[in-house]
Amino acid sequence: MLALLAGGSSRSSSNNKLAESESAAQNSSTMSWGTELWDQNDNLAIHTNRGIDALDKYANFLRDRVAIETEYAGKLRRLVKNYQPKKKEEEDNEFTSMQAFRNLLKEVGDLAGQREVVSESLQLQIIAGVTLLSKTLREERKKCLSDGANLQQNLTTQLSSLDRAKRNYEKAYRDSEKAVDSYKRADMDLNLSRAEVERYKNVMTAKIQQSDDAKNEYANQLQKTNNLQQQHFSMLLPAVLNRLQELDEKRTRGFREFIVGAADVESSVAPIIARCMEGIVKAGESINEKEDTFKVIERYQSGFTPPRDIPFEDLSKCDPDSVQDSHYSNSTSNHLTIKGTMSANKLRKRVGIFNIFGSNKQRQIIEACITMKNSLTADGQKEDFSDLPPNQRRKKLQGKIAELTQSIAQETKARDGLMKMKIVYEANSSLGNPMTVEGQLNESEHKLEKLKVDLKKYQDFLEKACQVPAATSSPQASRNQLQNGHRTSRHSNGSADDHHDDGDDQPDDAGSLSSSASPESGLGTSHTSLPGSGQGSANENAIGEDTYYETEVETLNPLGTCRALYPFEASSEGSIPMSEGEELQVIEIDQGDGWTRVRRANNSNGWDEGFVPTSYIECTLYA
Repeated sequence: MLALLAGGSSRSSSNNKLAESESAAQNSSTMSWGTELWDQNDNLAIHTNRGIDALDKYANFLRDRVAIETEYAGKLRRLVKNYQPKKKEEEDNEFTSMQAFRNLLKEVGDLAGQREVVSESLQLQIIAGVTLLSKTLREERKKCLSDGANLQQNLTTQLSSLDRAKRNYEKAYRDSEKAVDSYKRADMDLNLSRAEVERYKNVMTAKIQQSDDAKNEYANQLQKTNNLQQQHFSMLLPAVLNRLQELDEKRTRGFREFIVGAADVESSVAPIIARCMEGIVKAGESINEKEDTFKVIERYQSGFTPPRDIPFEDLSKCDPDSVQDSHYSNSTSNHLTIKGTMSANKLRKRVGIFNIFGSNKQRQIIEACITMKNSLTADGQKEDFSDLPPNQRRKKLQGKIAELTQSIAQETKARDGLMKMKIVYEANSSLGNPMTVEGQLNESEHKLEKLKVDLKKYQDFLEKACQVPAATSSPQASRNQLQNGHRTSRHSNGSADDHHDDGDDQPDDAGSLSSSASPESGLGTSHTSLPGSGQGSANENAIGEDTYYETEVETLNPLGTCRALYPFEASSEGSIPMSEGEELQVIEIDQGDGWTRVRRANNSNGWDEGFVPTSYIECTLYA
């Protein structure tokens, strides 16, 4: 029942509103400014001026909004640009969270584009229309007011003429009355002659005639004034006021259309903005923490097993030589972790009487390190990635094989295309000379053969890597591992040799060194591996006096200068970062491994030295 009453009341309310709107429409159609506001010309002029000012104010509002929309869109685009993943962060793009963030940035960029569409549409459609309408209305209003002023001037002139004719008539009438009185007194005066009486009579007649003429002129002007006034207030002035009414209605109607148009512009991009919001939500929902966790494991899993328990060494039951060898092995391993780069200002070296026997050994180490350094890849890793953990090594090799396979497929297509072109040229020499394709074809064949050789080489690397047991000890666990009186030394090729303690056995220094020939090894040239620096003579210096002293490493003279062509981020030990355009000193040229050793002054009045990619710099060597 209440629902029915509520429904009935709502219907009655809507009907009342409809009736009121229809009544207002009928009243507005029958009412006009010309008839209802015939005496409010000044107020109507003020009202229309305020209306046009309101339209201009709305145009200024739209301009300010367009500026805000443009600035907002620009700031959104700068925001998206600033938070785009850097090149060094590309490896993190495999995680779902980073992929979602990239999709979020893309959707925000689309949002910025939609704000730009709103700004351009408001500028071209709404603001231009409002400006044109305002200019037109001001011109029409000025013309209407000018016409109204002319009509009012004509009416005022006619009223002035009527007032002047009335004053003339009043004066002529008084003069005629005086002339009549004078003539009557003269006619009754017996002392006056007939000629004088006749003169008063003529004056009276003339004044009466003047009075009649003034009366007729007054009557004529009065009729003209009444006619003009009636025409003015019934036809001329209402026409001007009605034109002002049409002008104001046009302004009001335009105001409505422009507001609705601006809302339509906003509504036109609303579906696209809604889709952008849906894309952002979809990007957020695509994040999978379990998948990211698995990818972290897949990326960083080394394949090593945790180190085993360290066995207890009972010194009372061990051979003294074995103990000495164990102590010697630990000291040697720790000693050989000192980096051979010249970035350190001071190095501690141990002096002993056996130092003179280390020169040949040290030359062997230098030659081995140079050989390893020349077999490095452009990113400072070994060609077979044997310096990586097993799992990471297999992944790197699989990626390299996939890259080579794709390159072979592309080069095969290019070779087939060249062969078809050569066949066509041989069949029709007018299309081209077959010999021009011969050189390209030979080059393609050579390149394809090289790619196949590289593919076979990396497939062999992968096969060997897969044959290595996954449950091997980590380098940290096997570095100083002692088992049953044997010392394990891991070589650069990943193998391990057991050395029995026979008293005269010397440690294999080349195998004990860090086997990476990347810039962090620092042992690639004779500049870094000086005689007696500690790398080649650790075994000799382990026996002898325990005296240490500080020695200054001789600063290398620069071979030239270089300028950085591209920015470089140091991602490994031994390399140093540089910015584009930076000037550096060259202290060691490229040895064929793609790395150049450079030096620059630091803020602590010292030198920073390290390796940078040769392809990233432009060198100028001294003569």
